[in-house]
Amino acid sequence: MKIIESKKVLDLKLIQPDVFYDFRGEYVETFNKKMYNFVDRHGNKVEFVEDDISMSNHGVLRGLHGDEKTWKLIQCLYGQIYVVVVDMRKDSPTYLNYETFAVNEKNRHQVLIPAGCANGHLCLSDRCIFSYKQSEYYSGMSNQFTVRWDDPALNIFWPIKFPQVSVRDSSADFITK
Repeated sequence: MKIIESKKVLDLKLIQPDVFYDFRGEYVETFNKKMYNFVDRHGNKVEFVEDDISMSNHGVLRGLHGDEKTWKLIQCLYGQIYVVVVDMRKDSPTYLNYETFAVNEKNRHQVLIPAGCANGHLCLSDRCIFSYKQSEYYSGMSNQFTVRWDDPALNIFWPIKFPQVSVRDSSADFITK
């Protein structure tokens, strides 16, 4: 397993798990508590308590969403997604910076997203299965924030002009710098 620290967003990590191939197919360990031993910038251990899956069709963009407490470990089990992570922590030296990742069933990459960052993903394949671990139990949207996916203040490149987005995502407020 290789872990790459982001140079654009503090505490963000790209994880490249080892994938083993043979005549039967492939094998990859996607989580091991001993190896996925992460701490936040205050030295607190990040522990995952919930697993979730979403499935999307081509052109569906989910996000950008986040909250102040939840770390996420995301991956794409099937298909291909374009992941965007935006630092929304006002006290962070990388505030409003973002990074993008191509995550798919072939590269098996994972992204560790720190609390306080917004994340979104766009389905680039006909269908995709997005899987994520959370460090907090889901408590509804009342504790979450939504960042407009096409906010000109962020100037995020998305490889699609007219994605399918939810009402929540299309009506989010714009950031004022």
